[in-house]
Amino acid sequence: MTLSRVALSSLQQDVDELISRLDRVPHGDVIYQALQLFLDIAEEELERLDWKILRSCLRDMHQALRVFAPYRHTRKISIFGSARTPSTAPVYEMAVRFAQAASAAGFMIITGAGGGIMEAGNKGAGPNQSFGLNIELPFEQGANPYIEGDPRLIHFKYFFTRKLFLLKETDAIAVFPGGFGTQDEAFECLTLCQTGKAPPKPLALMDVPGGTYWQHWDRFIREELAAKGLINAEDQELYRICTSVDEGLAYLSGFYRVYHSSRYVGDRLVLRLNQDISDAALAELNRDFQDILVSGQIERTEPLPREVEDEQPLNHPALTHTLHLPRLILHFNQRDYSRLYQLIYRLNGFATAAAVYHPERK
Repeated sequence: MTLSRVALSSLQQDVDELISRLDRVPHGDVIYQALQLFLDIAEEELERLDWKILRSCLRDMHQALRVFAPYRHTRKISIFGSARTPSTAPVYEMAVRFAQAASAAGFMIITGAGGGIMEAGNKGAGPNQSFGLNIELPFEQGANPYIEGDPRLIHFKYFFTRKLFLLKETDAIAVFPGGFGTQDEAFECLTLCQTGKAPPKPLALMDVPGGTYWQHWDRFIREELAAKGLINAEDQELYRICTSVDEGLAYLSGFYRVYHSSRYVGDRLVLRLNQDISDAALAELNRDFQDILVSGQIERTEPLPREVEDEQPLNHPALTHTLHLPRLILHFNQRDYSRLYQLIYRLNGFATAAAVYHPERK
């Protein structure tokens, strides 16, 4: 396909205009790096299919980023589970009630937009409280009636870009019984959390009282993985089996009772907190979690210069979101993430009764 001179001229103008203001837009340095990378790729001898894959990936990501942007400060729960679960199944009704309770508490719900458990999640969340991340297939999956036509329904070409946003945009994960796809999603969540490739987030394995699905799964994890040294014993801290709506929601929301979020600044991990902890509590953390520190102690800190720069850039100072929060800083070994989860659980145990917090806000 030959591009017209008009199209090329218009693109040239757009690129020139963007470059002219890179020093005035938030995160212009990263935009510059992305543009430079694209120029580098253009110098490679790629086939047309390679470029079509790149284009489709960017298109998937662009639409998802655009849809999620207005809701970046509302915490979300991703619900995974079988598309084949009938609406008459007790676990379907449980998923509906779970989504209802979560949305009533202020969380938004993310599903894969299909039938079964995904449909139950969108149904329970109700209008304006959920997202659907549908995968384009020549057969089988269309969007369920509770998300079809909604502006928060996103159609993805690729499974991997869809999965990226199912995990990237969520703050907590509820997995109901399902097939290969559900197992794939559950294990990917666990792998990303175990290796630190995703920020810490809670994972609830949901089933009805007396259900055996996760009990059998957990026995396999304990007997075939943990007992044989294929995972650490602490890795079982990355998930919790829950057999009621109240138990599951309490576990997921409670993860953010004191702990708010985290990020790395250089080689130091910064833990943002919803409330400060006492000197005695800090001493307890240093006593019991020294093994995950490369050096030094867990200490209180003010927002670091890098954090201030990111949240209050000179060209857009109104972006502040977390600078008011108390913080801890530690030289984490970036290996024992299951122990980091234990530290977060301990932090949440230090919550004071007088604290006012909103786990659904971030």
